[in-house]
Amino acid sequence: MFEPDRSLLNPKFNSYVLHSLDQDKAISRYPLSNKLSQTNISGRSPLSFQEVQSRIRHNHLTVGPNGRAATLVPSFHTLYELPRPIQASTVDSPHREYPSAAFINVDNLLVSDGYGSIYAIHVPQSGPARVINSYELSIPEVYESAQSSVPFRLHRVGQTSEGTCLAILSSRHYSNSSSTSSKGKVSNAKFDVWGVSIDLEAMSQDQSLQLDIVWHRRGNDVPIFVAYDDPRKAFMLLGSNPYRAIDVAAPATYEPAPDEIAPIPRAGESLDARPSEDILSLTRPPPYSWTQTSDSVTVAFPLPSDTPKNAIRVTFSPRTLTVLVQKEDTDDALSIPLPHYTAKVLWDGIQPSASFWTWDRQAEHSFGLLTLHLDKQHEGTRWAQVFALSGTRPAGDTSEDDVEVPETLDPSELYLIRESLEKYTAALQKGEDASGLGLGRGVPSLGEGEMDPEIDSADANTVCVTWVGVDGSVPSWERSLDAPFTLLSTPFPSSPAPQPTLIVKNGVDGVLFTLSEASSPSDPPEWKHTSTFSALSFVLASKRDTRFVHHVSDQAVLAFESGTRGNVYIYRNTAGIHDPVAKQAVLKIGGGAGGSLLGVGMMHTKVGKPIILCLCEGEWIVAHDVL
Repeated sequence: MFEPDRSLLNPKFNSYVLHSLDQDKAISRYPLSNKLSQTNISGRSPLSFQEVQSRIRHNHLTVGPNGRAATLVPSFHTLYELPRPIQASTVDSPHREYPSAAFINVDNLLVSDGYGSIYAIHVPQSGPARVINSYELSIPEVYESAQSSVPFRLHRVGQTSEGTCLAILSSRHYSNSSSTSSKGKVSNAKFDVWGVSIDLEAMSQDQSLQLDIVWHRRGNDVPIFVAYDDPRKAFMLLGSNPYRAIDVAAPATYEPAPDEIAPIPRAGESLDARPSEDILSLTRPPPYSWTQTSDSVTVAFPLPSDTPKNAIRVTFSPRTLTVLVQKEDTDDALSIPLPHYTAKVLWDGIQPSASFWTWDRQAEHSFGLLTLHLDKQHEGTRWAQVFALSGTRPAGDTSEDDVEVPETLDPSELYLIRESLEKYTAALQKGEDASGLGLGRGVPSLGEGEMDPEIDSADANTVCVTWVGVDGSVPSWERSLDAPFTLLSTPFPSSPAPQPTLIVKNGVDGVLFTLSEASSPSDPPEWKHTSTFSALSFVLASKRDTRFVHHVSDQAVLAFESGTRGNVYIYRNTAGIHDPVAKQAVLKIGGGAGGSLLGVGMMHTKVGKPIILCLCEGEWIVAHDVL
């Protein structure tokens, strides 16, 4: 789905250079008459990890459809004051959501109060705003919810006809089987995504109306990004997992218990048999050892420590690997077969430009280590073997080709293959038993109970794309687009929303993809590589306190910090495709008297220059002339 164009990558890129900006000239601050607060506490039930993440990412600022600013000096006035319901907080009461809003068109917008109601408000060019109708979400029994109504968050609105719009809402799924651990952690949290239809031409009513649920999906997280593609008549949802209908079962996952992890005997092999004291069972270690993470595979080959570096040849390609080691003939009976792989097909694709190898002689040992670091093309995909044909060696074949090599589950034990090979050769010389030499016990390096799978195991930026038609149907091309990828940046919130673009991790780079325009709903979405932000993934990896990361077309990427520091890091694109350097800048936005950053957006001046809008707890900030 996201295939980079090699001609747009920049292997000559060296670094970002600091370009100083005048803080006083680039930033204008305006105090708010009413100080805002993001404190949102209701009930005493714990929040799930996904809900905490969603609240951190929540953007409290909504940009109107008039994308041109006549002046940089803001004026503040109240559009409409929503009624605040009186609710008693109990242990089991659902947590309220942050209020959210989305414009339908120039004159109408939807506002969710965070308690479970949504208001359709008409905002004329002149005169006061008025409420067209208010709506509540009533959950039918078919959705197996323990709550008849829940607070929800408004993500996106698409106008499907002249007087009708479809709004995308998300809410926490409260089921009768939901459980909380003894440490207060919510387990197995699920989230509902609702597509609801709103009739803007309906007559005003004194009481709240029920929202018309057109379709429903369920997933493991709150959507990170939602976009509406009008020509395709479909919504795009980005989340950590695909969003599925409740009648579509998710793929079953199974984690074996420690006592279930055991070696599988081969034909004619007895794992229970013990070698007698008179018979030596000499087991040759496998030709290599390997381990993997979510985005890389590491392979270690033991070589004689006197192997010169110029005798090693390694070639990476997207689907194959070549490893050739030349060594002078020797009469040593204990010499081991050297790696000889010519265009060997890998189990899955890799990124050749981000893969590399190292040679560690280890002079104090008889063997050194040739280590290959392969960057996975499809992050999050778990490899069963290193090579596609591993484990297919015919019975009785004693060659090293296509031998099955189990994964070393404990990365700290990856390099034990060198010690295993030294013990093996020593046993041949001394006539000792060399059996029982393993490549790893599979024991986690962290103590049991100290890992949080939701935080430590999953990559928070790994997302999947789910397409849903406005009528709830699944597009014919949707099933082939569920491969996970690592998301680095989403478009800057602005209105009208531009053609969707995403910045996806590719090695250490950030690759900008633009969604192709469609002429009919049957046109499958195609993502075209249009630009590259070199080393963006690398520099963003050090920014652990970022709240928002957005890009302005192919000009720049802005990473906003939360908390008291409140900096924004600006990474500009290179002037030319193959320029070795690019500019970066740092500005102070939040923190101090202005308080924490709550939301960001973008508008343009009358001449088309972008201006960045920032909403803090006590200030309205305009950043101009920064791009």
